[in-house]
Amino acid sequence: MNDSFITALNTQKSTTNWMDAIAHNMTNVYTPGFRELQVNFKTFLGGAISDDYDKKIDQGKSTPGTSKENLFLEGKGFFLVKNAEGKSIYTRLGEFKFDNEGVYRDRNGNTVQGYILNDKGEIMQGTRSISSDLYEETALKGGALDVPTTNIKLWIDPSNGKFLGKYDDYEIKNDGTIYGKADNGKRSVPLYRITTRNFHNPSALYEFKEGQFLETEESGKPLMGVAEIRSGLLEMSNADFKANISYYQMAKLQMEVSNKLISSQKELLQEALRLVGN
Repeated sequence: MNDSFITALNTQKSTTNWMDAIAHNMTNVYTPGFRELQVNFKTFLGGAISDDYDKKIDQGKSTPGTSKENLFLEGKGFFLVKNAEGKSIYTRLGEFKFDNEGVYRDRNGNTVQGYILNDKGEIMQGTRSISSDLYEETALKGGALDVPTTNIKLWIDPSNGKFLGKYDDYEIKNDGTIYGKADNGKRSVPLYRITTRNFHNPSALYEFKEGQFLETEESGKPLMGVAEIRSGLLEMSNADFKANISYYQMAKLQMEVSNKLISSQKELLQEALRLVGN
């Protein structure tokens, strides 16, 4: 069993970590896509030590984006993007933009993933299509649909300024379908469906960069996402400012108690040394 001095030191250190996490959360209350950091504790007789950090995966509020290229996920799930090496990365922050070559990318240069559609809006797997009914049924059950994704590209023809050489504009619907529009909007053709993914245990995803996650053994394999997609919006931080203020007050009180215990122990030790010296 640890003595009271060691217990107070451990609690002081853990509380410092807790206060750092709270400060980080409060600093990023208005940062798009930020996930609140939560501190877990292991308890023992007379004190507490910090165990690990979790990310709060709950949805944040929406805010207007800078263009219709920006996307917001309404509900659970993640966008799927891939880096230059083809590694799958999952993110809630739909701060996407078509680059000069028409490739849909996130702010880190990763390519946003989607499915190629036929003119009926069905997902194409090679030369055969997957019916929308099968897709919806699989999504609702939280299952896997083993269909390769592709980079989304809306190349603009320099000779006529049209998307893919024949569309005047594009539109992103709530199911994630990207339509090419022509004839002043009278003709609308499905081109891609933006890929979303979910996990049985999303809190176990590994955040290797701010807002970018990798699957882990604990998170499980990715499943089809069921969230709706809102074009022209971005997700704000999910950090709860009022809750973190409350946590800070609790941490501050815990720190004051720890400091007093350490101070008292030091005074007792000094007195004991004085008595021994006499």
